[in-house]
Amino acid sequence: MENNKQKMQEYWRRNVRILLTLLGLWFAVSYVFGILLVEELNQFHLGGFKLGFWFAQQGSIYCFVIIIFVYVILMNKLDREFDVHED
Repeated sequence: MENNKQKMQEYWRRNVRILLTLLGLWFAVSYVFGILLVEELNQFHLGGFKLGFWFAQQGSIYCFVIIIFVYVILMNKLDREFDVHED
């Protein structure tokens, strides 16, 4: 019983670490790149758009979708490792 509790605490700790890492990445892309560093990034171009503008308008959305897929993959892997998967 105690071993199972420790196992679930470790599972939750690693889940929170994955979540915080991915949220930090999303914060960096959407807020830091899209707002704070926009002037510096606008010196570069991506697909004909200024890079800072691109991050603010489209890049943060693309990154958010990619982060969702990464989260699903990492959580499925973690679920299998701790034998709490659904399939």
